[in-house]
Amino acid sequence: MHELSISRFIAAPPAKVWDVMVNRQNEWWCPKPWRAEVVVQERRAGGRASLTMYGPDGEVVPNEGIYLAWDEGRRFATTDAVTADLQPAGPFMIGIWDVAPEGEGTRYTASARHWTEEAMRSHAEMGFEQGWGACADQLKALCEEAA
Repeated sequence: MHELSISRFIAAPPAKVWDVMVNRQNEWWCPKPWRAEVVVQERRAGGRASLTMYGPDGEVVPNEGIYLAWDEGRRFATTDAVTADLQPAGPFMIGIWDVAPEGEGTRYTASARHWTEEAMRSHAEMGFEQGWGACADQLKALCEEAA
């Protein structure tokens, strides 16, 4: 498997982390100074998963795909391999976001699975660890502030 992954312990209950994770994506999904805007979330397997990321220098990066899984309160998975109307979209990865109870808090894990070793290396070189780590830290701060 060609997977990159990050994990954080969050000092908040899983229900709180899940709520922030899925209902406040605009606040944590991109490393600042980038920002994200959710376009559509059809929260079910096969549902449309669409958001747009905006960079500080006017960059606009749309992300269109589908949910592969939506396990309420626990995990969701998306892919950009196809669109909601089942059109091929040039796959880059499968993303998996997971929350699990751990002691008095929650273990958050985000993973990116790639079709090839080369795609995984490219994602790592693009700054996966720094970018997804920054997003995890932003999520952690929002959840712990709200807890």
